[in-house]
Amino acid sequence: MYHHSGSVAQQAAGSTTGVLDPQGEAHAEAMLFQRCTWCGTAMYHRLLCPVCQGSDLRTERSEGVGTVRHSTVLHRNTPAARNVSLIEMAEGFVVRGRVMGPPIGIHGGDRVRLSTAKDPVRGEPVFQLVDEPFRAWT
Repeated sequence: MYHHSGSVAQQAAGSTTGVLDPQGEAHAEAMLFQRCTWCGTAMYHRLLCPVCQGSDLRTERSEGVGTVRHSTVLHRNTPAARNVSLIEMAEGFVVRGRVMGPPIGIHGGDRVRLSTAKDPVRGEPVFQLVDEPFRAWT
């Protein structure tokens, strides 16, 4: 998995290839992802396209809306239980993050939106539920 460090030289303005720039024009609540210019595959923090292995990637801004694909509750290395979820974004890429709310109440298929909150320990994106799920029978 690619991790952007602050020591990487910033690319020239107007360039359509390269690494994600967290200090760029994007606002704090925006999520940046990459799209392959050859095959159109959307991905999150990659150096090469996972489909065609192309290196010509352009950075785009996500709408911040997605669906929980999978969620699990972790109890290790933390004083309280927390959830780790795989979120499938509307643009077609999958990102690992945390959904705010009770860990046991997050289920696959729940719709989420990117939150302005940040995970202070892991730096992963934090999401919030779009609407309360109706679970009267569970």
